[in-house]
Amino acid sequence: MGDAAVSIASGRDPFTVVVMPAFRAEHTLEKTVASLPRDGIDHLLLVDDASPDGTVTLAVSLGLDVRRHSKNAGYGANQKTCYTEALAMGATIVVLLHPDFQYDPGSVPALVTPIRSGEADMTFGSRFAAGADPRRGGMPNYRFYGNRITTVLENRLLGTRFTEMHSGMRAYRREVLEALPFTSYSDDFDFDTQLLVDAHLHRFRIVEVAIPTLYTKESSSISVSRSLKYVVRSLGICWKARRSGRLGTP
Repeated sequence: MGDAAVSIASGRDPFTVVVMPAFRAEHTLEKTVASLPRDGIDHLLLVDDASPDGTVTLAVSLGLDVRRHSKNAGYGANQKTCYTEALAMGATIVVLLHPDFQYDPGSVPALVTPIRSGEADMTFGSRFAAGADPRRGGMPNYRFYGNRITTVLENRLLGTRFTEMHSGMRAYRREVLEALPFTSYSDDFDFDTQLLVDAHLHRFRIVEVAIPTLYTKESSSISVSRSLKYVVRSLGICWKARRSGRLGTP
């Protein structure tokens, strides 16, 4: 099946776009791009959220297609621009890759494969799959335990069995993004939870892919207070989904 599966489903020629929501990525962007396998990738799009450093200049020098927000709008708002622009250029598969090197660029082909083969509508990289311990890759303890506890609670609310529900490395069939009202989601970090939960409610086929954990001193990270705010909002999103009674099959 391969690319033909996606092409037939979408009615378009296969076109894979990797989008990178960037903020202060000057010190990690080049390494991210250099580590990204190019086979099967047709376009690289970076959306800069008004970084005060040299992210945009570096991205242009690396030959990336660049969009820039005139003012900082937030992580969710950045993804909205990423997906809107990718769809406008005709993407049949859209891959989300953070340019801070927190996620392994070499895992992109593994995320795309289940979609190209027709086995999945959406995939995301899990750092906990197959019993992996992300702390060995540098994940801080507070994020490790926070991720595990909230994932367990959210799985119970949704009736799902994901090993991680807070991964920022994802891939989508065009039809998923066209079906979900992502432009109405939060401009903050809980955008990720809204999109995943909504995809589940729409009964799209969501597949986890095991990925390694990459944490360096340059990797972006939100504060503990913002992490707690994100956790509360994410649990609220899952609780609201449970109350709606529209949950998909586990």
